[in-house]
Amino acid sequence: MPMTTNVEKSSGLVAGIAAGLLALVAFGAYGEAGPRQAVAVLIGGVAGLSLYHASFGFTAAWRRIVTERRGGGLRAQFVLILLTSAVSFPLIAWGNQLGWPTGGFVFPFGVAAALGAFMFGVGMQLGGGCGSGTLFTVGGGSTRMMITLAAFVLGSVAATAHLHLWGQLPKLPPMSLIREFGPHGAFLLTALVLGCLAFLTIRIERGAHGEIAAPARTVSVIRGPWSPMMGAIMLALVGIATFVVVGRPWGITSAFALWGAKIFHAAGIPVDTWHYWTWQRGALENSVLRDTTSVMDFGIILGAMLAAAMAGKFAPVWRLSRRDVLTAIAGGLLMGYGARLAYGCNIGAYLGGLVSGSLHGWLWLLFGFLGSLAGTRLRLRLGMG
Repeated sequence: MPMTTNVEKSSGLVAGIAAGLLALVAFGAYGEAGPRQAVAVLIGGVAGLSLYHASFGFTAAWRRIVTERRGGGLRAQFVLILLTSAVSFPLIAWGNQLGWPTGGFVFPFGVAAALGAFMFGVGMQLGGGCGSGTLFTVGGGSTRMMITLAAFVLGSVAATAHLHLWGQLPKLPPMSLIREFGPHGAFLLTALVLGCLAFLTIRIERGAHGEIAAPARTVSVIRGPWSPMMGAIMLALVGIATFVVVGRPWGITSAFALWGAKIFHAAGIPVDTWHYWTWQRGALENSVLRDTTSVMDFGIILGAMLAAAMAGKFAPVWRLSRRDVLTAIAGGLLMGYGARLAYGCNIGAYLGGLVSGSLHGWLWLLFGFLGSLAGTRLRLRLGMG
């Protein structure tokens, strides 16, 4: 019998992953969740494909500005924020009047959130990925990140047992820049601050290297890799589509807490009596496929798998060092617990907060970056590079 070629194997893998993604879409379209859920799956799939092809990780970009004095990744993040905000700010301000109700993530920020953001920053460097980074690298076949994701889920549900106690610590009231300055004023203020930060990264990069690194170019739209700016544009479309279809910003980690709670509940642990879940008993009882954030996360994993298969790079490596396993567990636990304290991860709290015009998004960035700085130093001590 003729041997199966690598091309045939790759084609079969692409077809299988695409079929899985379409099955998830079909459930949304014809199941109880409704057609909006089907579109949410597709949005997640585009996010996963974009994240993988552009290698659009927040973790590496934050680390590179510290270790290599390169700021291209940060500037791509700022483009993502501004492109999304250009649409999200007017939607939040005037969506109800236009018959398109849209809400933002505007939360108070205090001691617990600051600690949570710092924990998340440390964890993302130890674990090797952020909220979105964990999902797309799992989809890309990283076995180490599968361990990080499992610990992320465990840390997330563990935090829900204590969240009502953390909530009693001092905090600033929620503040919306859109409400204070209007959508135009809020956008100009956001652009001004991000512009200053971008200028600072340019000064740092030129001071260290004498020039700005030439931007990477997109090699192939189908097989990748993509430039960071193309990734920023595509992810901005993902964020805008989430506002339009779901009516809120893109989020990731609330689903991790739900997955963990369902596992605990099935194992006989009475999570439904925990304060956090008393007002979410419906989520515990319903299928996880009825949770919009969950199906978008599944879409991210499948989209990244599809991208890896199309690039011919889906090849999981099962041999991991003890250090790899232990740092993946520690990083995942820190991110999971920290994300719940700080209203989310780099997507839900940082990106989601900023594109909602919320002050808490800026404060999350500050404390998250400080945690990332500490985590980067710890990585170097552990010989992780």
